[in-house]
Amino acid sequence: MQYSHPSLPALVQNFGKSVIEPNVIVWEQERKAPRSIFSSAAEYDLLGLETPQQFGGLGANFMDKLCLARDLSRYSMAATFALINSQNIASRLSRSNTARHRFDLAPQLRSGERVGCTALTESHAGSDFAAISTTARSVKDGWIINGDKAWITNASHADTIMLYAQTDPSKGWRGIASFLIDAKAPGFKRGDIYSLMGGHSIGAGEFHLKDYFAPNDDLLAQPGDAFKIAMESINGARTYVAAMCIGMVSDALSKAIVYGKERQSFGKPLMDHQGLKWSLVDVAAQLESLTLLTTKAGKQITNGEDAVLSAAIAKKVAGEITIPALTACIQAMGANGLKSETLLGHHMACAKIAAFTDGSTEMMNERIAASF
Repeated sequence: MQYSHPSLPALVQNFGKSVIEPNVIVWEQERKAPRSIFSSAAEYDLLGLETPQQFGGLGANFMDKLCLARDLSRYSMAATFALINSQNIASRLSRSNTARHRFDLAPQLRSGERVGCTALTESHAGSDFAAISTTARSVKDGWIINGDKAWITNASHADTIMLYAQTDPSKGWRGIASFLIDAKAPGFKRGDIYSLMGGHSIGAGEFHLKDYFAPNDDLLAQPGDAFKIAMESINGARTYVAAMCIGMVSDALSKAIVYGKERQSFGKPLMDHQGLKWSLVDVAAQLESLTLLTTKAGKQITNGEDAVLSAAIAKKVAGEITIPALTACIQAMGANGLKSETLLGHHMACAKIAAFTDGSTEMMNERIAASF
């Protein structure tokens, strides 16, 4: 995977080194999601990643997003996921036909003044997206929305939310529509923010809507269309989560190799011992295979092709190899691999989060089997 946008490699590296790396352990120790990371990312233009240049963004493509996801996850998958989720909403609203969305809300999201998120999941409906019970009832000039959302990335800070709700339960997925929700408006209540081991900066939590009024202008996708759009976005999310796993494993492997070359054992560097070398060779081979699978899915998405199967395979492999690969790298560094400053422990916790995000490994098995 390579960047196509010329300025992105330096922007991403500088942001990761200057903002995430020095702070990620502090964020976890303080057990909170930092809102300041969004304004910091805006200074590097990263919140306008996929916003077209004519609307004030970088105009990068999906492969660029994969590269960003990979490279920033070398420092923190959790923080990276939070940033990508907000920029996704900025990108979506920059293409809206509603002037308020395009010229008011989208610039505020790109500047970090507002934080965005997508709200699909409910406590009883994760991968079974069609089972959501949040309702939207048509009224004069808009919709009344009621329901509860759970496990929402950026729930701790989100001001601007793309929410999915059922308009007609008798129609199943064909009744699902998406709406823009303003967290500062009446009827919105922020709920519990989850304390996730190693993943506080993802800001996951829940919120509740009680007779929330959404004007017709804030209907983002009509019933039926919204479900299809959500499924397409999930393919993208599964692919960039796989890219995040590539970043975590790449970082761990490079640190284990450096350590193995510097540390002496029985009169020679650790890397001269066959057992350690071979354990890291296995990690390198797994990393190469995951990179190829993720690149395949990413290119299909970039080209507008069907990526359901490829995205599921990349996500499944990522969920299966990342934790064992990180464990091997920690083992290669001995007790030093457990030090918080190596970030390998942080990667381990984030790898488990990644294994559930946008579909568990078991759900990927179902997606793959459906192609038989």
